[in-house]
Amino acid sequence: MRNLVKFAHATAFTVAMLWAGAASAADNSNLTVAVVPKVAVPFFDDCNAGAQGAAEALGVNYQWVVPQNTQGATQVKIIEDLIARHVDGIAISVNEPKSVEGVIKQAVDAGIAVLTFDSDSANSARSMYIGTINEQAGVTMGNSMAEAIGGSGKVAIVTGQLGASNLNERITGVKKALEAYPDIEIVAMEGTEDDLARAVSVTEALLRANPDLAGIFGISQVGGPAVAKVLEQREFNEMAGKLKVFAFDDLPDTIRGVQAGYITGIMVQRPVTMGRLSVEHLVAQINGEEPNPQNVDTGVTVVNADNLDSYTK
Repeated sequence: MRNLVKFAHATAFTVAMLWAGAASAADNSNLTVAVVPKVAVPFFDDCNAGAQGAAEALGVNYQWVVPQNTQGATQVKIIEDLIARHVDGIAISVNEPKSVEGVIKQAVDAGIAVLTFDSDSANSARSMYIGTINEQAGVTMGNSMAEAIGGSGKVAIVTGQLGASNLNERITGVKKALEAYPDIEIVAMEGTEDDLARAVSVTEALLRANPDLAGIFGISQVGGPAVAKVLEQREFNEMAGKLKVFAFDDLPDTIRGVQAGYITGIMVQRPVTMGRLSVEHLVAQINGEEPNPQNVDTGVTVVNADNLDSYTK
């Protein structure tokens, strides 16, 4: 219910901003907002689509600045460059929360509105966070797995960038859910740097080392596609359907994994909404229309073979 209330609030905010934008888009023509994803992956293409659409509706100049890797220092340099360019607002999905605290404070001190989306830096000077409340999403994922494997068995966690706060919060939620199931054992946790090829290698190694594995959690967006690719192989194909796999994000390869029976369920976020709300809230803050920003939970939907053709973002 809390998620529904916050999402309804976000929707109402969007409607209000669109009305305001229609009336005063020209007044925003001298404003520039920049959106910085974690890295170039399809999930952030959806964020970009939402952000760009909002920027066009509100009449602001828009920059989409993509890091070449997931190192914290890369995002620090990007924000330093944006400060030097005197942008008015920055939205960032953070790779390493601690690394950007200082540069976010520099931006805020320079009069730039800064918020985080998708992945937070909670101890920074950012004004708000927009995105999935990742620990709760992890709890949902953990409970879904426990039900799927009958409350017992060995499971493994395949994550992305080990320092990413959003992924670590999901893992915390998974572990919290599994505390209620003493017969479920987490036998491994592996990072992939959100690289698909590396995720495939990690998954192959996990299955060879643990042929009795009951489930895999794909914590970042490469997890689901990687497991599906591995289960397609002759060496591992007999595990398909027996191995329960829960993943994040409805990328085409992940959806195909559900259709093929390789992936049990997907925690679907709302990246288009994240991008749209990020720009809308930045513009509101720049214009002094949002003096007390509050975090927005955009929520998740558990998608499986039963609702694959009917869910909405």
